[in-house]
Amino acid sequence: MNARLPLPLDPSALQARVDTAWAQRIVPELVRYIEVPAKSPMFDPQWAQNGLLERVLQSAADWVRAQQVEGLTLEIVRLNDAHGVARTPVLFFEVPASGGQDGTPAPASGQTVLMYGHLDKQPEFTGWRSDLGPWTPKIDDGRLYGRGGADDGYAVYASIAAIQALKAQGVAHPRIVGLIETCEESGSTDLLPYVDALRTRLGDVGLVICLDSGAGNYDQLWLTTSLRGMASGVLKVEILTEGIHSGDASGLVPSSFRIMRQVLDRLEDSATGRLLPASFHCEVPAERLAQAQATAAILGDELYKRFPWAHHDCGGSSVFALPTTTDPVEALLNRTWRPTLSVTGADGFPTLQNAGNVLRPYTAFKLSLRLPPLVDASAAVQQLKALLEDNAPYQARVTFEGEGAATGWNAPSTAPWFEDALQSASQAHFGAACGTIGQGGTIPLMNMLSQGFPKAQMMVCGVLGPKSNAHGPNEFLHLDYARRLTASVAQVMACLP
Repeated sequence: MNARLPLPLDPSALQARVDTAWAQRIVPELVRYIEVPAKSPMFDPQWAQNGLLERVLQSAADWVRAQQVEGLTLEIVRLNDAHGVARTPVLFFEVPASGGQDGTPAPASGQTVLMYGHLDKQPEFTGWRSDLGPWTPKIDDGRLYGRGGADDGYAVYASIAAIQALKAQGVAHPRIVGLIETCEESGSTDLLPYVDALRTRLGDVGLVICLDSGAGNYDQLWLTTSLRGMASGVLKVEILTEGIHSGDASGLVPSSFRIMRQVLDRLEDSATGRLLPASFHCEVPAERLAQAQATAAILGDELYKRFPWAHHDCGGSSVFALPTTTDPVEALLNRTWRPTLSVTGADGFPTLQNAGNVLRPYTAFKLSLRLPPLVDASAAVQQLKALLEDNAPYQARVTFEGEGAATGWNAPSTAPWFEDALQSASQAHFGAACGTIGQGGTIPLMNMLSQGFPKAQMMVCGVLGPKSNAHGPNEFLHLDYARRLTASVAQVMACLP
């Protein structure tokens, strides 16, 4: 089936309408949003008392209502867990299907478009430019800097702007619902109960639009075709009950850090970074390998040059740190279909200023393990715990406490109408073909939605392009790309058969 032509849609007028919405209504609202440190529950356990998530959620709801979209209904949905404790709330909106002003009927299938985003944020992190900060929004060279704007506070605002643009042209469109959560950066642990509670209201979902992903560059529309899974937790090695003078104990008491290194050697080859357990790997599907080769031809060495590599002077010239590979295809596969280990935090260490000659009693690392899209995350956590804890060196107390697990996602086969719609939208709003790319990050919702709506097409996309640096310092939203993406989303929605 070819894409249903959304006549009389005018892409230029659609883009102009979206541009106006961004300039006049969305950017000012995002500036206010960035100012609020609405950190995800994992980073703000007192989120309910602090009220910051509630504040950004209410602001978004007020803004949506103020747009007065024809037929739109909106509510903030709240659930409690089995113990009566409040879950993080979600924003749910609904817009009924509509025929066109030219008499074109609404899509015959009666299917629904589900639009997804989140409003919770990662913590501050260090290393921001001296003129920037996580909660001090600033527009510089077409980029809106600040935590959460790109990841992905813009999503609810862009969703509404896309719907408004279709309404303004009198184009027939399908039924549209929106689900905006506030727990994504904590693994979406509260989301599944909401999906279950709202399942009948979600309807027959034929297209999911997730605005929480990335882009290979800012020159074309990018469709995410896979997401890695994640397993995280704290690995702790204890050898003493208290610190001891290193001159007295070292050489007799083994260093907890050395034991930590030995334990991690069971998991990772430190020379190459390859994870050793075969169960943490999977075969790359032939379609994804072909897409990686095509994308590598587009992006080339920018795949690794885009990172802020450390450098030092050597003989009067700068020497830069090197990536694991300079082969573009291997670079793509390494960050999308191969497991990798990162240590994202540490405990048991005094600051350098306060580090005396003491043999520390314990070392603790926070581990973040990215898993290939087809590896079950829950099983990986159990295997990880056994691997790290069993038969500890020197009979030290070694514990691994899992903190989260989310299985990755591999996109379903692309329907002809969806492929046509993507290519048409990318050409109309970027002047280039739509690209496909796997992402190394995790969006727990996508695996849930693919299981719940196995026939739906998945438009997983976003604004996290080169150097946008979500979660790190100097996170920015590329405003021109966001505008073009919003118009592209509107056009694709109108093509749902």
